[in-house]
Amino acid sequence: MNITLIAPPAAGKGTQAKKISKEYGIPHISTGDLLRKINDENLHQSLKKGQFASDELVTNLLKERLKQTDCQNGFVLDGYPRNLKQAKMYNQILAELNIPLGYIIVLDLDKEIAKKRIIGRKVCPNCGAVFNDLLEDSKPKQKDVCDNCQNTLVKREDDNENTFETRFQIYMKQTEPIINYYEQNHQVYHVNSGINSDYTFNEIKKIIGGLYDQH
Repeated sequence: MNITLIAPPAAGKGTQAKKISKEYGIPHISTGDLLRKINDENLHQSLKKGQFASDELVTNLLKERLKQTDCQNGFVLDGYPRNLKQAKMYNQILAELNIPLGYIIVLDLDKEIAKKRIIGRKVCPNCGAVFNDLLEDSKPKQKDVCDNCQNTLVKREDDNENTFETRFQIYMKQTEPIINYYEQNHQVYHVNSGINSDYTFNEIKKIIGGLYDQH
């Protein structure tokens, strides 16, 4: 069971990928996590500005990750492909490794909701919990304090309006065409990710569960 998530910034790809990974016992592959493990300060600075790593670098990292034994029964991919070139490179990798494409799930999200999720986001450096000052159902009970472990919440350096605008424009220009590309060649499933995380996950489970039961 191979699942690729495509979504604009702040649609919750990482959150949903983790939930899918836990529910179905398949690894969550985040290209962002793969890049953060590289010891390259210039790369990390460009990522903080909302820019992306080269297609070749990300694709090579992904290819090596897919060769690992824990991917044999499937995986959920988060953050790739981001453009048509990567989509075609991904097809080549899958063909070379004899891995089926699997399921393409698009998380749809309104731009204004996405912006609030990004610029209001605060994260607990201790337990990883995420809160949001701009969304009523995500505010911490006490301002800037984690509900779970009472550590002080922090704002990520790249969670700002400029970075959001950069990433959203890149998404519209480069990533949206991938959806059209896949829709012409494969079944693509759309899920509304603008309500809340649980709703989105339940909709994803309906898709995966229905498809999984057919096999």
